[in-house]
Amino acid sequence: MIELGNNKDKKELEKEEALEEALGEAAEGLDPEETEETEEPAESDEEVAEAKESGDEAAEPDSEKEGFFKKKKDKKLTELEDKVKELTDARIRQMAEFENFRKRTDKEKSQMFDIGAKSVIEKILPVVDNFERGLATVPEDQKESPFVDGMNKIYKQLMTELDNLGVKPIEAKGTEFNPDLHNAVMQVESEELESGTVAEELQKGYTYHDMVVRHSMVSVVS
Repeated sequence: MIELGNNKDKKELEKEEALEEALGEAAEGLDPEETEETEEPAESDEEVAEAKESGDEAAEPDSEKEGFFKKKKDKKLTELEDKVKELTDARIRQMAEFENFRKRTDKEKSQMFDIGAKSVIEKILPVVDNFERGLATVPEDQKESPFVDGMNKIYKQLMTELDNLGVKPIEAKGTEFNPDLHNAVMQVESEELESGTVAEELQKGYTYHDMVVRHSMVSVVS
């Protein structure tokens, strides 16, 4: 019995040894590199440079495209600015031309009005002359009569309205002869007045807004 038990223990030991030997051989057959985690190989400097260059080349067309559209946009903006400037200059010229036209029209209208007023005044002045001649012939004893007083008032009213319109009598007697204002019809000698001085006013002259309506008819000292 003792001998059988020893044989049994011996067989089990042999089995265990064989199992350990098989496991050892199996472990030796495995590749140690396969048991370790694989690491990605690091990129070399040349590969990095090539990748960067390829990226720059890929980005370059986008930059060129953006530059093309920017130039096109700037050109369009410049054209619009030039157009605005051109239209602004044209508008300023039109406004200046219109202002000149307005001033010219106003001047022409004023001149036409002055010409028309001058024509009317020329027709009224003989009436004024007749008033003055008639009042000058009134005898002294009749100057206070109601009729003469009424004529005087009408004459003064007429002269006041003419003055309000800008009609002024020309100063003549005792002034230096002025061919722009006076019309010399005769020459006289005088010891009191200098040569070239108006000695007598034969017919009163008038101006309208500094424009001569009728020259004063005068005699001048020779």
